[in-house]
Amino acid sequence: MKPIPLMTPYTMGEFDLSHRVVLAPLTRQRAYGGVPQPHAALYYSQRASPGGFLISEATRVSPPSSRQEEPESSFGNIPGIWAPEQVGAWAPVVDAAHAKGAVFFCQLWHVAGDAVRQREQQVSPQMSFDGRRKELTSPRRVAQEEAPRVVDGFRRAARNAVDAGFDGVEILGANGYFVDGGGMDMESWCRFALDVVNAVVREIGGQRVGVRLDQFSAEPDEHALALHVVSRLNDHGVLYCHMIEPRVDGRRRVSRQLLPFREAFGGTFIASGGYGREEGDAAVGEGYADLVAYGRLFLANPDLPRRFELGAPLNDCVSATFYGAGAGADPAVGYTDYPFLE
Repeated sequence: MKPIPLMTPYTMGEFDLSHRVVLAPLTRQRAYGGVPQPHAALYYSQRASPGGFLISEATRVSPPSSRQEEPESSFGNIPGIWAPEQVGAWAPVVDAAHAKGAVFFCQLWHVAGDAVRQREQQVSPQMSFDGRRKELTSPRRVAQEEAPRVVDGFRRAARNAVDAGFDGVEILGANGYFVDGGGMDMESWCRFALDVVNAVVREIGGQRVGVRLDQFSAEPDEHALALHVVSRLNDHGVLYCHMIEPRVDGRRRVSRQLLPFREAFGGTFIASGGYGREEGDAAVGEGYADLVAYGRLFLANPDLPRRFELGAPLNDCVSATFYGAGAGADPAVGYTDYPFLE
């Protein structure tokens, strides 16, 4: 029987993975007061498998510095990892995933009000915790005098993640959260982002660090900027580069647009962006990606690798419970109640 590419083993640095199906980072907004809850341990352990690779939901590296930076309707109940009680709350969640034999990384996020490279004059729609869309102003660029504080926030958060038991961290630089300091040349634009990467790598080691990026836009200068960042990750010994595949209209994929980034990065390359099983098999089988991250499919199918292996039917996801279960609702709804295969 011909092997299924997604179900073949892979060695990522010091981690021996049994398959190539990765849990993508998924904001679920169920960490009340910014502290992970016991139901998170069940959620992640459900999606863990021996030799599987999980990436946590975006986890804040520091508290907001003003109310204007965190509209409650958009960023409520996001976990953090800057405070001791958060580190302590993450520990049993990580232990639950490890008990199933999984490798577990924490995605580190500096929230939009501080961080920085969204288009500054735009108003960008973001999904609120109750499923409604709310117009929010774009974040500002970080001021030069603030940069050391933000960089150190990532460093301390990475240490806290390791102290909580995580195997490593993923720095979120996609979806408009690419941190930069501005400048007239490519290196100046990238300096802030690379300072963050360097600080985290020096704190916990490049073998424990991944970076998630996208192409920023279709503009040639932004594509070149993203490619420059990816190539510079090699200088820091980063374990993996995780990139989001662009699409034309939300459905049709732009064919193999990540190939230049794949070729520029020397470590493990992860692709994500609405893949199905067949697309994932093709990406791995052709060497286009080493691993493929799945979001909505993994959300709704806690045993997704097993379903892929068997070619089994998939559960449908319920979008109304993506971001919290709703006021007064059981947090398990749409979170830990999706059925497994019999």
